Amino acid sequence: MEKQMFLEGKRALVTGSTSGIGLAIARALHAEGADVILNGFGDAEEIAQLCEEMGATHSGADLTDVSAIEGMMKDAGGVDILVNNAGMQHVAPIDEFPVAKWDGIISLNLSAVFHTARLAVPHMKSAGWGRIINTASAHSTTASPFKAAYVAAKHGIAGLTKTLALELAEQNITANCISPGYVWTSLVEGQIPDTMKSRGLTREEVINDVLLERQPTKKFVQPSDVAAMAVFLCGDAAHNITGANYEIDGGWTAQ
Repeated sequence: MEKQMFLEGKRALVTGSTSGIGLAIARALHAEGADVILNGFGDAEEIAQLCEEMGATHSGADLTDVSAIEGMMKDAGGVDILVNNAGMQHVAPIDEFPVAKWDGIISLNLSAVFHTARLAVPHMKSAGWGRIINTASAHSTTASPFKAAYVAAKHGIAGLTKTLALELAEQNITANCISPGYVWTSLVEGQIPDTMKSRGLTREEVINDVLLERQPTKKFVQPSDVAAMAVFLCGDAAHNITGANYEIDGGWTAQ
């Protein structure tokens, strides 16, 4: 007997989905029958392979450009599931933080969430169903030094998500955050050798004493953990969950 895929007939747009967390979410939604639209940068051949794997389409829209977002959303047609996952980071003291980096991070990490949501909601209202899922961070509820723009943006996402939830509460449209701690991705793995060299530490010391210092479990969050939560939030069991912020952070924010 074939497994019933509960997202058949639903169109899902996942931003920042050519790698890492976003790719895991896209694959998980596809596995439940959703028609997936990928967004993000990367090697053209690899992206083509991902599209073939999932029967997906791809938008290379730069989400710091409002007109590009508007073009992407128009091309996507009606989006039933919107996952805002794209983001970037920069680390510097506040008095040395480049203004261009601040503007870029706020634009991509926060403003893009506003723009995709405002453009997705009309179809969701007309369809009488919708799911908005925003990838925030442990930094949506706590802070770290030298990450002014990132922390501000992630706190902003948490607040924006609550506002969306309240506005759409009677429309059968939910809006929720997923807030991971350190997630094991190729980007994080790639930082380990440089950190070993610069700090004179072993690989294990970098992982446990630097990267996972604030995660009591001393385990990385896996992209599949985040993807599983995204799928759950799209299901009927989560129909009355809205405005929530799910922290998948190994106990980071429990401290």
